[in-house]
Amino acid sequence: MLVLTRKVGEAVRIGVDVTVQVLEVRGGQVRLGLTAPSDIRILREEVLRSMESANGAASRGHGTACPEPPSVLGAQEQTKRTAAAGPDD
Repeated sequence: MLVLTRKVGEAVRIGVDVTVQVLEVRGGQVRLGLTAPSDIRILREEVLRSMESANGAASRGHGTACPEPPSVLGAQEQTKRTAAAGPDD
């Protein structure tokens, strides 16, 4: 794992297409802005785990599968491909 220290307004590039920028630090929370091409899915870890859990239960016959979300980030964020990760999302 690469560990970096960034200040508000600073960013990290992943490859040539993905940028992660620190937008705000408040208490124990950090708001990040993610910019990526529309073909790259951006999911919060807890959303991915929830989807995997639902799909696992469905494959064992305990419910229905969680479908591929048309837009996990929402229409506005999907258009801009920018998402702020934080508890008020």
